[in-house]
Amino acid sequence: MQKINLVEIKSDDTFVVDMMYAKKDNMMQTDVYSAVGMGNRCFVQPDLGDCLQKLRPVLHQKGLKLKICDAYRPPLAFERMKKIIPMEGFFARSAERSQHCHASAVDVTLLDENGAELAFPCVVDGYEKKYALQVLQGEVKEFYQHLEKAKYSWNAPEDAEKIKNREMLRRMMEDVGLAALEHEWWHFNLPNKEKYPLVKSVFAADGSCQFFI
Repeated sequence: MQKINLVEIKSDDTFVVDMMYAKKDNMMQTDVYSAVGMGNRCFVQPDLGDCLQKLRPVLHQKGLKLKICDAYRPPLAFERMKKIIPMEGFFARSAERSQHCHASAVDVTLLDENGAELAFPCVVDGYEKKYALQVLQGEVKEFYQHLEKAKYSWNAPEDAEKIKNREMLRRMMEDVGLAALEHEWWHFNLPNKEKYPLVKSVFAADGSCQFFI
């Protein structure tokens, strides 16, 4: 294995790191990232880090912050997630096919200057506790219907302001060189994904970490 370096993004006046899989309020109702030693830490490929840094002046001008809800996903965490929710199509088929496991993707939303989330057609990951409890019981019909709101094709008139925020976020992210995912408004990744191999990791109790390809 060859060691590589990832960039760590930390909370500051522009970015808020709040990894959804490092707490229990997610579709699995469990803290997966702490279980593999990473916890609430955000790592990305250097190229992705450069793109995020380009957002700083735009966010400051608009009086907004970028909340990062997911970034690098350790393959060990991915395997745990697949065991908790084994349904086909819920996650990528393998860690190799998940751009998060390559550290080349982020899931994000926008906050106002007071730290309140802007309204979008649904929250990041489409998460609501009632749907999470259903999914954990193997009931996915209602959740998949709800996920229609995550698509860029969702244009319900009653969600006009939420759609406006969705489009603003997409423009901001695409303007710094990232690509959107048509069925998840919160997901953005480096466009040349084949350039970035799967990243394995080791997290030590003292907070140190190593990354390998």
